[in-house]
This record gives sequence, C-alpha cells and structure tokens, in this order.
Amino acid sequence: MPGPHRLPDHALRAIDEALEPLDAWIARRWPGGALLAQPSHTVYVPAHLARPGLCATWGGLALAALDEHAPTPLALAGALELDPAEVEDAWPLLRRVLEQTPIQDLRIDLEDGYGPHTDAEEDEHVDLAATVLVAEAAASTGPRRLGIRHRSFDASTRHRAIRTLDRLIGRIATELGGLPDGFVVTMPKVLHVDQVRVYVELLSALEQAHGLPAGSLRFEIQVETPQTILAADGSASLPAMIDAGGGRVTGLHYGTYDYSAALGVSAEHQRSDHPVAQTAKAAMRLAAAQTGVEVSDGSTNKLPVGDTATVHAHWKVHAELVAAALADGIRQGWDLHPAQLVTRHLVTIVTQRRRLPDATRRLRTYLANDLTAATVDEPATAQALAADVLRAVHCGAVDGAEIAQLTGASPSELQAMANRRVV
Repeated sequence: MPGPHRLPDHALRAIDEALEPLDAWIARRWPGGALLAQPSHTVYVPAHLARPGLCATWGGLALAALDEHAPTPLALAGALELDPAEVEDAWPLLRRVLEQTPIQDLRIDLEDGYGPHTDAEEDEHVDLAATVLVAEAAASTGPRRLGIRHRSFDASTRHRAIRTLDRLIGRIATELGGLPDGFVVTMPKVLHVDQVRVYVELLSALEQAHGLPAGSLRFEIQVETPQTILAADGSASLPAMIDAGGGRVTGLHYGTYDYSAALGVSAEHQRSDHPVAQTAKAAMRLAAAQTGVEVSDGSTNKLPVGDTATVHAHWKVHAELVAAALADGIRQGWDLHPAQLVTRHLVTIVTQRRRLPDATRRLRTYLANDLTAATVDEPATAQALAADVLRAVHCGAVDGAEIAQLTGASPSELQAMANRRVV
C-alpha cells in the first residue's frame, strides 16, 4: 500500500537546485539580526574646532550645563515636563554616562558644518582630525564609533573629498598601522546610485594604496536630497544604493535641513518631525529593514544655550524629538552641542527603563515556554524584546547582571536570540 508521500526525491532536489541561488542572495541581502550596538546618537564637530580630549570635554560641558540649569532631578523633570520619579531614577545613570561615555559616535565634520576653507587650511584641519580621532580611539571616554564627514561627490567638490579621505586615512594608518575599531565615513548629498558605485571603487583603491584589509573602509549614506529617496525614473533609490555599497554601507542618516529645504519647506517649519521628514525616514527604514544597515534621525538647530529659560525651552524641544524618534523605532539621531547630551542620554535611559519591566517579564515567560501565561509571544516578538533589553545595556540604562536576574538569561544568550534569523 503506497504511503502518504508520493512526491519523488528528485522533485525536491530540483526545487532546491532552482532556488539555491535565490536562497544565497536572500541570505546576503537580508541577513536579519538586530542592530544591538547602534549608537544612540552621532555628535558632529567642525574640523577646525576639534581637539584631542573632545569627548571628555563635551561630557564635562554637558555636566556643567546640567549643574547650572537643572541641578536636581526635580528641576530637570520640571523643565522637560517628565515624570519626576523617572528622572530621579535615571539621574545617577545619566551623570555616569556623561562622565564615562558621553559620546557614542563621533564625526569630525569637513562639510556643511565646516564651511569654506582654502586647500592648505583644509589639509591642516584634516591632519588635526586625524590626530583627534587617533586620540579619541585610545581614550577611556572615547566613542564606540568615529570618523569624518567629507565634502560631497558633486563635480565641484569631488577632488577635495578624495584628497581629504586619502590624506586622513594615510595619516591614521601610518600612526596606528590600520584603522581604529568602529571607523566610518559619512558620504553626504548623494544624488545617484552611480556615485555610490564609484565611491566603493574609490574606497577599494584607498585600501590598496594604504595597505588596509579589503572591505575595511565602511560608510554611511546621508539622506539629504530628494533624489536619495526617489530616482529620476520613479524607482526607490535607497535599496539600489545599499546594494551598490557592496556590504560597506553601515547606516542611512537623515539630513533635516537640506532635505526639507529641497522640498520647499520654509525655514520656520524645517524640523525632523515634519511630514516630509517622516516620509523620508519611513522610506529609509523600509530600505534598511533586515539588511543590518542602521537608520539615524537628523538634528535640531534649537541649541540649549543662553539663559536658563532658553536652555529649558530648547532642552524640551530636543527631548520631545528624541522621545518621538524612539517611539517610532529610530534609536539614533544627531547632536550638535554638548548640552544636548543631557536630553539625549536622559530620554534614552528613561525610555529604556520604562520598557524594561514588561520586556523582561515577557522574555522570562517566553524562555520558560509557559503556555498558561496571559500573553504568549511569537518568536519574532521575543527576538525584538531581547534586542530592546540589550539596547538598554548599551545605553547605560541597566547592567548585564541585572538583566540576567530579570530574564533568567545571560546577555550573551539574549544576544544570540536577538540575532537569530526568524523566517
């Protein structure tokens, strides 16, 4: 009597053989996994203003702003209209982060924030940038990632961008014998996928010229032109740009002011939560989903400087933008002033600690395979919960020992769970 399975083995082999190339492409194109170590922010500092010890200096200035304008948790909670109990809970963690790891991602700026300079001046500032990056890479208060933003690949500035990269990489590689961990370059004002293709060829040539391992030069695409979102033929630009990056693209960073100005948004309404910004960031997230490419929000030009009333008002604007981005699932943004580190780290810590009780309870239930629980999560949700708990560790909201106690799993076990590909 024939069994229930009648499909011959050779038919199954034929299906596997037909789909094998596609399976390999999918695994490369969408490796999945969680972006666990994504920085909570990128700090941009104009090259001519950068100095060794920059991160520690910014942390000290942030603490000074806190001491001057909100010396107690209650004062800070009042300024930002946050729950005083949550701010008091986060207060020692905030001060520790500002003292020990104030900047998670540092970018020395040789583009818009840097302004016009002669070639001789720019060469001098490139050398200064190299000195600062080498020093910060070795500092105990140094960032998790670091690099530069150079001028655009437009015909008018292309040679200067290449000269800057060549000079900077040469100086760093000579001094360190290679590149520091977490080194990344920001490519601004991208207009066409061919610019990305040629840029990858340039990076490969620079690696060969300076004796660096193939693929070691990685970069972010700055999304500050409409063409980065929508190509001239009506197709989506970013997926093609990520593919053209050949595995070198680490992030997509939104440029608040250039992008909104290009779409005709008046200066008074240019902000990172404007509808045109939300549309662009939705496209960025779709393009980056499950690729391992990170998405970063832009900046606000409402800097917390001046009298206490002004500092409080601009802290509140920044805090609200950070909170809204985190709620949308965008965990990184730009900071342009030391005092913005107060609200960046505070809101990130408060948000993560607010999520911890529910996330750790659900993870413990999932890991115990308790089918009698009121909520039983799917594997994909459990993966997201594990990733969120680990991000709380990375931002300084909790330590690994506390996480192990709350979930019943070590950080390494949670990391394996968060990186598992769920299909």
